[in-house]
Amino acid sequence: MRRGSVDLCNSLSVRQILHIDMDAFFASVEQRDDPSLRGKPVLVGGASRRGVVAAASYEARAYGVFSAMPMAEALRRCPQAIVVSPEHGRYGEVSATVFEIFHRYTPLVEPLSIDEAFLDVTGSQGLFGDGEAIAQKIRADVRQEVGLAASAGVAPCKFAAKVASDMAKPDGLFVVGEDVRAFLAPLPIERMWGVGPKTAPLLRRHGFATLGDLAAASPELLERVMGSHGPRAAALARGEDVREVEPGREARSIGAECTHEEDLTDAGAIARALLVHAAKVAERLTEAGLYARGVTVKLKYADFTLLTRQTLLPEPASDTKTLHDACVASLVRFPLAGARVRLTGVSAYGLVEHTANQQRLFPDRAAARRRELERTMSSMKGRFGGGAVTFATLLEAPDDRRGPDDVEDDGAQRNSRITRGAVTWRR
Repeated sequence: MRRGSVDLCNSLSVRQILHIDMDAFFASVEQRDDPSLRGKPVLVGGASRRGVVAAASYEARAYGVFSAMPMAEALRRCPQAIVVSPEHGRYGEVSATVFEIFHRYTPLVEPLSIDEAFLDVTGSQGLFGDGEAIAQKIRADVRQEVGLAASAGVAPCKFAAKVASDMAKPDGLFVVGEDVRAFLAPLPIERMWGVGPKTAPLLRRHGFATLGDLAAASPELLERVMGSHGPRAAALARGEDVREVEPGREARSIGAECTHEEDLTDAGAIARALLVHAAKVAERLTEAGLYARGVTVKLKYADFTLLTRQTLLPEPASDTKTLHDACVASLVRFPLAGARVRLTGVSAYGLVEHTANQQRLFPDRAAARRRELERTMSSMKGRFGGGAVTFATLLEAPDDRRGPDDVEDDGAQRNSRITRGAVTWRR
């Protein structure tokens, strides 16, 4: 267990926020369930030429491999790696067990993804001890009952807790004291949220090497270098983070996308790909009992330019036709002449549990039929498999009818981002 350079906060008056993150979650589940994979470099992801790494075991990370890296590049760096296709259902079951453990210690659990969460244990200290003790108990329970390692950060605020858990990896615990600013000050600028490989060199050119530099910068310089994000980033660097842990956070979006084995070069092929995504999104909305107020279409071109277009729906919807119609309507707002599209995606946003149509005296019968059709299709897929029902349009283009490989679901219990190649490996 590692500690910050200041005294631990044991007072009940000091907030105790935990950030708990499962280590290399997908890869660790695969290694747990298949003893032959233990101690070996494992990559979870798609096997196609354009597949992307969804997770890398720590043995693979030693070769410079990381999640979201193209699979081809990962295998160049670590040619001996074992590639395993994701099994999302199994990961979801493991995640549910982990979150049940979290809830034993506090009802204030804010999921960030399928494998990490913030916990506010301030009010639990009388029962279980301080934040450090609770984090130790949770990690021990996860190890014993789930067979996996979890890293944890403990701090008075969310930002510092997240930084601390990153510093604790793998399989560690780091506790930050009350003087959060002193803990953050010497850390490299890359520790700040939103500062990635492109932003960090820019900040360093302006003299920002550490979070302490950022914390002490003038508002004018921050505005000039970082824009509107600057003041907020400086406040976080000073340890000024009053955000509450938000339990039961509603889903922000549900989506699906895939990187295609060959670039799409005409609007018809793109529209068919969007139909596959829209159907998957509609299925997930139906399963969750949610409706979308709007639809976002995402296209990534061969030169890696990424464009998105949003369409607000006349009223919340959850059926494939409505979602796909909105997608097709938005295509005219993309530059497609001569374009080569490598990735397509669809996501539903503005999610609600009820539609205006449900409150009407005379509901829209066509909309009701579409929802009923969606429920029927979902039921048939559940009984007979995902390929049991499809759209006639997709039968004309066998290469396009394979399901979307990247599922993005920012819901409270299902917040995951997994990218796979266009061809699914079957075990």
